[in-house]
Amino acid sequence: MSERTSGIVRTLAGVDMVIAKFEVFVLAYGVLLMAANSIANVAGRFFLSQSIYFSEELNQFLIVLITFVGLGYAARKGRHIRMSAVYDQLSDRNRKILMVIIATVTSAIMFVLAYYAFVYVSRVARLGKVTPSLQLPLYLTYVWVPIGFFITGLQYALTVVSNLRHPDIYLSYEEIDSYDESHQQPAEDNGGGTATPGGGG
Repeated sequence: MSERTSGIVRTLAGVDMVIAKFEVFVLAYGVLLMAANSIANVAGRFFLSQSIYFSEELNQFLIVLITFVGLGYAARKGRHIRMSAVYDQLSDRNRKILMVIIATVTSAIMFVLAYYAFVYVSRVARLGKVTPSLQLPLYLTYVWVPIGFFITGLQYALTVVSNLRHPDIYLSYEEIDSYDESHQQPAEDNGGGTATPGGGG
C-alpha cells in the first residue's frame, strides 16, 4: 500500500473515531431523553390531567435520530443481522473474499440511499414545512436519515479496507470475525497426551 493511500486510510480512521464518539453520545443521551420525555408525559397526564403537547413529536424525532445513527454504530461493531449458513461452510480464504464482496456492495447501497435521502430532505427543506407542535423546520426530523446512511456506508467501506490490509477476516473496521478467531486458537494442552474415548489408566 502506497504512502498516499496509507495517509487517506489514517485520515478516514481519524474521522471514524470522531464519528464513534458522536454516535455513543447521541445513542446514550437520545435514549435517556426519550425515556424521560415519556415518563414526564405519563406523569403529567396522571397527576395534572394534562400531557406535554410536544411529547409525541419529540419522541418521533428521537426515534428517527437513534435509528439512523444506530445504523452506523451497529455496522462499526459488526452487529447487523447476517445470513451465515453459506458463509460458515466456506474456507477462510473464500469467507474473506465473500466478506469483501458483501461489504463493498453494502457500502455502495448505503451511499446510494444516502444520496436519495439527501435529495428528499432537500426537497422538504425547500417546501418550508414546519412541525405541528414545536413549529420547527420539518427537514430537521429527516436530516439524520442521509447522515445515518452515509456513516453506515463509510463503515462498510472501512470494513473492506481492513480486510484488504490484514490477514484476519473483519466484520467491521475494528471487529474480527469471532468464528475466524476460534479457528486460529491452538488446541489445549492435555499434558502432552492425546485423549482417547474411554481411555483409562
